[in-house]
Amino acid sequence: MSADATSEFLKSLRSLRVWDPEVTALSSFDPVADATAEPLSLFTRWFVDAVAAGQVEPHTMSLATVDEEGRPDVRVVMLHDADTRGWHFATHAGSRKGRQLAAQPYAALCFYWTSLGRQVRVRGRVTVAPAEVAHADLHARSTGALAAALVGHQSEVLSSYEELERASEAAWARAEREPDVPVPSWTAYVLEPEEVEFFQGDARRRHVRVSYRRGGGDWVRELLWP
Repeated sequence: MSADATSEFLKSLRSLRVWDPEVTALSSFDPVADATAEPLSLFTRWFVDAVAAGQVEPHTMSLATVDEEGRPDVRVVMLHDADTRGWHFATHAGSRKGRQLAAQPYAALCFYWTSLGRQVRVRGRVTVAPAEVAHADLHARSTGALAAALVGHQSEVLSSYEELERASEAAWARAEREPDVPVPSWTAYVLEPEEVEFFQGDARRRHVRVSYRRGGGDWVRELLWP
């Protein structure tokens, strides 16, 4: 990259605003009055707030895993549920993240809701749900989701885009013909939280960070410096 191009990139980068008031309405969050005794109910409340604020795709989240050598990896996936067991998502067992979770069954999640200037971070052990849960989860979704699962081969090397087109056409036809067809590699996972952090942005950079961590059978709640 030339020096001129670098300069233009930096000018563009530095011209961008964080939490532009045209798209972000920073919420107030009292860490004493508003924080709940455990994290799930606060997460549910914040999720509803994000939906009401018009946040685009509030159910998407970054999923971070590590490989056998401890090297990190991250991608955006979709939240399938959140309950007393933990945060739920799904993927192929043979995908890169599936292989990484098999080798190192710990992960981290991050939700970022720009409409309110909020983040939620979750860390913990990941367990595999029963196969019937994965089957029901997949078949409660769209025909396109089933077709994509039937294509399979996630994270494998693809020889050409035409090969993907052919496999996708065949998968769509089968999904429409057999809407209950099993996909053995499709796996449901549950991240069982050990730490959950709620971050509320502040225009004067006095961000509010409330951390929950497991302390025996209870949750310990702490306020963190921003």
